[in-house]
Amino acid sequence: LGRVVRTFFLSVHWVRGGARVVTDLCLQILVGVRVTIRRIGSPSPVSIGSLVMTASSQPLPEAVLVGVSTSRPDWLLKVGVWLAVFVAMYVPLYMTLAETTWASDQQSHGPMIMAVCAWLLWSDRVGIFGAPARPALMAGGSVLLVSLLAFVLGRSQGVVELDALSQLGVLIAGLLLIQGPSAFRKAWFPLVFLLFAVPLPGAWVQAVTMPLKHVVSVVAEELLFWTGYPIGRSGVTLTIGPYALLVADACSGLNSLFTLEALGLLYMKAMRYKSTTRNVLLALMIVPISFVSNVTRV
Repeated sequence: LGRVVRTFFLSVHWVRGGARVVTDLCLQILVGVRVTIRRIGSPSPVSIGSLVMTASSQPLPEAVLVGVSTSRPDWLLKVGVWLAVFVAMYVPLYMTLAETTWASDQQSHGPMIMAVCAWLLWSDRVGIFGAPARPALMAGGSVLLVSLLAFVLGRSQGVVELDALSQLGVLIAGLLLIQGPSAFRKAWFPLVFLLFAVPLPGAWVQAVTMPLKHVVSVVAEELLFWTGYPIGRSGVTLTIGPYALLVADACSGLNSLFTLEALGLLYMKAMRYKSTTRNVLLALMIVPISFVSNVTRV
C-alpha cells in the first residue's frame, strides 16, 4: 500500500511539473519572447509562468531583465498568413496527388522533395528574411497574377501538372511581395528544387520514353553481342536463344535520371561547393552516369 501511495504522489508531481512546463511554453509562444529574469541575489532563472502567477497575487521584487525583446519580427505574421492561404489553396491538390501520381512507383518521390524544400527554407529563414524588407510590388504582383491564372486553369480543367507548377509561382510571388528580390536570391535553390516535385506530363513522358528505350536496347544488344551471347533485337525486344526480353518503360532510365539529378543537386547544396564550374560539371555528369547504370541494369 505504501508503494502504491508513493507512486501516486510521484505521478501527481510529474503531472504538475509537466503541466507547468507546457504552461510556460504556451505563454512564451503567446507573448512571442524568450525572457530570462534573474532575481537579485538568486542564480536561478524565473519562468514566465511563475512571473505571471506572482504578478497576479503580489508585486514582484526588483528584477533584472536580460536581452528582452517584446516585438515579433515584422515578416512573421505576413509569412504565416501567406502560408495559411497557400496550404488552403493546395491541400486539394496534394490529396489528389497522393491518390494518383504519388501512389505510383515512377513519381513517388514528390512528398520527399517537398519535405526537403520546406526544410531548406526553414533552415535558411534568417538569411532569407534577415535583411530589411524591400517589397517588389510590381514584379511580385505580376508573378502572382500569372500563377493564379495557372492555378485556376489547372484546377478547373483537371490539369494536375499546371496546378502543381503554379505553387512555385505563388511561393516566389510571396517572397517578392513580403521581403523583396533579396529573399528570392537567398531562396532560389529550394524553389528550383521544388520543380522535381511537379508531375511530368504524360504526353512528354511518352515522347521521351520511347527513344530512351530504343537507345538502351541497342546498346544492350551490342554489349551482349560483343560478350558472345546469341542475341537479336526487334525494336525494343531482345531475343537471347529461346528467350524474348521486352525493354519496358521502367527500363528507359527517365525516372532514375530525375531521381539522381535531384540527389546530385541536393548533395552539392549540402556540401556548399562554391565553384560554379564544378557544380555545372557535376550536374551534367549525372546524365551519362544515369544512362550507363540503366544500361548495366538492363
